[in-house]
Amino acid sequence: MNLDAPLGSVIQGSLTGGLEVRLHPDVSVEDMRVGKFLVVQGVRSRFFCMLTDVALGIANQRIIANPPNWEDTFLREILAGGGTYGTINLAPMLMFTPESQESFSPTNGKSANPFVPSTTGLASFQPQTSTTMELLPVKTIPSHFSQVYEASVEDFRRVFGWEDDPQRKNFSIGQPLDMEVPVCLDLNRFVERSNGVFGKSGTGKSFLTRLLLAGTIRKNAAVNLIFDMHSEYGWEAVSEGKQFSTVKGLKQLFPSLVEVYTLDPESTKRRGVSHAQELYLSYDQIEVEDIKLCSRDLGLSEASLDNANILFAEFGKSWILQLINMTNEEIKLFCEEKRGHQGSITALQRKLLRLENLKYMRAACPQNYVNQMLRSLEAGKNIVVEFGSQSNMLSYMLVTNMITRRIHQHYVSKAEKFLQTKNPNDKPTQLMITIEEAHRFLDPATVQSTIFGTIAREMRKYFVTLLVVDQRPSGIDNEVMSQIGTRITALLNDEKDIEAIFTGVSGGGALRSVLAKLDSKQQALILGHAVPMPVVVRTRPYDIKFYEEIGETAWDEKPDEEVFAAAELAKADLGF
Repeated sequence: MNLDAPLGSVIQGSLTGGLEVRLHPDVSVEDMRVGKFLVVQGVRSRFFCMLTDVALGIANQRIIANPPNWEDTFLREILAGGGTYGTINLAPMLMFTPESQESFSPTNGKSANPFVPSTTGLASFQPQTSTTMELLPVKTIPSHFSQVYEASVEDFRRVFGWEDDPQRKNFSIGQPLDMEVPVCLDLNRFVERSNGVFGKSGTGKSFLTRLLLAGTIRKNAAVNLIFDMHSEYGWEAVSEGKQFSTVKGLKQLFPSLVEVYTLDPESTKRRGVSHAQELYLSYDQIEVEDIKLCSRDLGLSEASLDNANILFAEFGKSWILQLINMTNEEIKLFCEEKRGHQGSITALQRKLLRLENLKYMRAACPQNYVNQMLRSLEAGKNIVVEFGSQSNMLSYMLVTNMITRRIHQHYVSKAEKFLQTKNPNDKPTQLMITIEEAHRFLDPATVQSTIFGTIAREMRKYFVTLLVVDQRPSGIDNEVMSQIGTRITALLNDEKDIEAIFTGVSGGGALRSVLAKLDSKQQALILGHAVPMPVVVRTRPYDIKFYEEIGETAWDEKPDEEVFAAAELAKADLGF
């Protein structure tokens, strides 16, 4: 397709409903893809648009009443473009209006007006270096018969920037569906707010998350605390596909910038992870809020949680150890003195005995591992917490809540000190916390009482944000979804999940069809705070080339026998 030739003309539309474009006769409707990035050149402004729908039109109803035979190519060619034609719907996302026409100069016999078609039939858009390219939200629409063009490489650069921009921490997340040009996220804006990676199972959420984390680490946009439920981010992980293969983890890409903590040292050793640090937690670090978050997995009632508060008020940090060691007679006496409910406390004791089966729980720890992690984060180290065989929801929710709550408290104190002193040395390092199965932490029933709901609502107030990874965005509270700054979404089929993605997004209705038509692999819709306009991308491959471009060292492929040995270990650990 000729990128300089117009594709069609605007025939009708509205600011809220989008533009309808009739394709020119020489343009095949089959070349139009939902999610494509197109440009409309009006008389005074240039409009950057996304293609949201494709349709067929006819000039006369008698054509479909008596359609030509498919083998009659002559008649079909006569009707094409006149009697029959293709139409596309565009959603204008951004516009640019030059401040003065002096910034543009006519060349090669073209019009001085940058958007008036020249004598050659092509629009002239040649900004000089003095022109400020300020992209603005769309507040009007182009006039009738404005011409629609393929977006050029320059258009993508104007809108999405380039990765080597010295003024910004841009990171290429992928490429448009039909061009070889990078689409960049502004990582400074990305880490300012909580963000989400969504998509149904098998669409590559883990690969997208690895890309984002690797970019954040390489560009030093934030330090990361990653709760790695399935041991996918820290070290080598199994790649999706018919043939068994592995991809490198963040510790391998950035040996000096990433630390791995493990709740299951045996599993971590079997996987060949080097320099992993053991992580243990003690009963006296568990507070009632932690137990409340896990009440569904522990099977606790509201009455049991109320009595847990009574126990905490009496025994303080040692309340769980005291409860576990209580006899029935001691429970009875305690209830008589403190007005507790014997049945509820007995049930609470029985349910909390499950904690003794967790490998990482101790009556007392030799050191405070959370403080050790805090020191690493303040030193600019990124932390991956691996769960290994302890990847059940009880462990995941308990550990993430315990660690996050204490780290958040520390950041609140540091942020308040910085606001008081205004000393740049007191400013906390921006922290991004990655959690999987996010709907379990942010569902409407528990979001008001969890630390993750607090962080999501605070936005960047205390320099802590979330990166939530989930296949069920409809399970996340609407208020939290409205605070998600940037949403990177792979294929979703469920209508409720699709609707949840566009919570709090103006003009989201036009993008629903785009999201529903994504390929099941390596395609994603990106919208929100870190990109100027929504865009569909082929996600960047997470492969050897990526390792060499972004990692600290060049990577050599392992010999075949080492690959086979690592594969066998990984399969055994995963139960294959």
